[in-house]
Parts: sequence; C-alpha cells; structure tokens
Amino acid sequence: MTDPLLSELLDLALDAAHRAGVLLRDGRPADLGVAATKSSPVDVVTEMDIAAEKLITGFLSERRPGDGFLGEEGASSEGSSGVRWVIDPLDGTVNYLYGLPTWAVSIAAERDSERVVGVVEAPMRRETYHAVLGGGAYAKGGAYGDGAALRCRPAPPLDQALVSTGFNYVADVRAHQADVVRVLIPRLRDIRRGGSAAIDLCDVAAGRLDGYYERGLHPWDLAAGDLIAREAGALTGGRPGAAADGGLTVAASPGVFEPLQSLLEELGAWHD
Repeated sequence: MTDPLLSELLDLALDAAHRAGVLLRDGRPADLGVAATKSSPVDVVTEMDIAAEKLITGFLSERRPGDGFLGEEGASSEGSSGVRWVIDPLDGTVNYLYGLPTWAVSIAAERDSERVVGVVEAPMRRETYHAVLGGGAYAKGGAYGDGAALRCRPAPPLDQALVSTGFNYVADVRAHQADVVRVLIPRLRDIRRGGSAAIDLCDVAAGRLDGYYERGLHPWDLAAGDLIAREAGALTGGRPGAAADGGLTVAASPGVFEPLQSLLEELGAWHD
C-alpha cells in the first residue's frame, strides 16, 4: 500500500473494530435486554449497540477530529477532512441478543464519497476481514492464522450454488421475501440465513458462500463487506446496471452473479 492516508485509515479501522469487538464479546451483560426498537417490534437495539458505537466514534474522533460519521445508532456529522466513517457497531443484533455467534463490527472509510477501506470484525469466529480499494482483501485470526488473502469461489452452475440471504423486520416485506425464497430454493444448491449482512458478504469473499442477496440494507450494513467482497474478486451490485443499495444488494462469484441477479430481477426481489 503506497497511499499513507489509506494505510492510516485501515490501521485505525482495525484498531477501533477490535476494541469494539472486545467490548461486545467480553462485556455482554447476562441480563442483556432490548433498549429500543426501530422499524418494527422485532428490529431491536441493545445497550451494547449504543456503547460500541460510542466507543468507535470516540476513538476515531480523538485521532482524526475532522472526519465525518454515519452510524446505525445515530452518529451523523459531515466533517471537514473529506473522510467519512460508515459504522455498524453491531451487525446481527438479534443474534447477539439471543447468544448466537454470528454478529460483527463493521467499519468502512470513504474518501471524497468513495469507499476506500473496509473492516469487519467477527469476534466469536476470532476472525477479522479487511480490504483497501485496489489492494485486495485479507483475513486474519481463526482459520486464517496470521493472515491470508481472500478469494471468492470458482463459480458453479447456479443450481449448485450455495446462497445466503436475510429478511426484513417489516411483516409484509418479510412475507414477500419468503415468496421469493420459495421459488429460489429449487433452483439453487441451498439457501442460508446467517443474520449478519457484513459476515455474509465476507463469506462470499472467503469462498464460504457462492452468493448472497438481500433487500432493504442500509449503507452501514454493506459498506465494509461490499468492498471486501469486491476486492476478493466477487461481483457486487443491485438491480441490473445499478450499485448495491437499499433496494437490493447482490454479491457473488463471477458466473453466479449475473444469473442470480437476473433471477432476482425476474422475481421482483427488490424495492424502489
């Protein structure tokens, strides 16, 4: 990496994500409960989501006071440096609430509105995934030891592809998503539902999934994971010709991406 700013941003994101991951893993109260709800009664926030975001924004603000923020739990500021941090302090909150291991800390950095750094910390896996624009994707810890480059899987035919998805918290949207899954299942090897968009995107990058799609994501859900998947050789997007966004996010190995995206378009798996 030759750009000193990108090197600085990556180091800070890795440090902040690790600190938040330790807080969430080791500081989880035995009587953890719901602090608030968002889009519906099942879309929850815990006190730990809020604490982790405060830790991350405080850490980054001390070191780069001119930077802006966009965070799931309310952090929002324009900044003056041209750098903005996009933060999901706890992706997979419901998993975390129930004591399931699939949750992560996701931190991305944008420079002049372009995503340039992504870090996803998965504490219960003891794995960290990271990427810098144009520099490839890597993971360390867990199955990756001191570190290894990530590469998406060679593309199988769509009917042999393992694909993950997620479900919205609004009842009528979930019902429509279930209809889409019902049609998809016979056309794929199988479908998984992990509960963390950030981890699903990293699993595409790592070759643990052939593809992933989801409707209704927010910028903080996909910012880091989308960059990591792309830098590992995966293709990402939304509806045909569009970037991944809240209407639809698709990530897959080349060869799986186009037929999966086309099928999702045919099934209306998106929203405007």
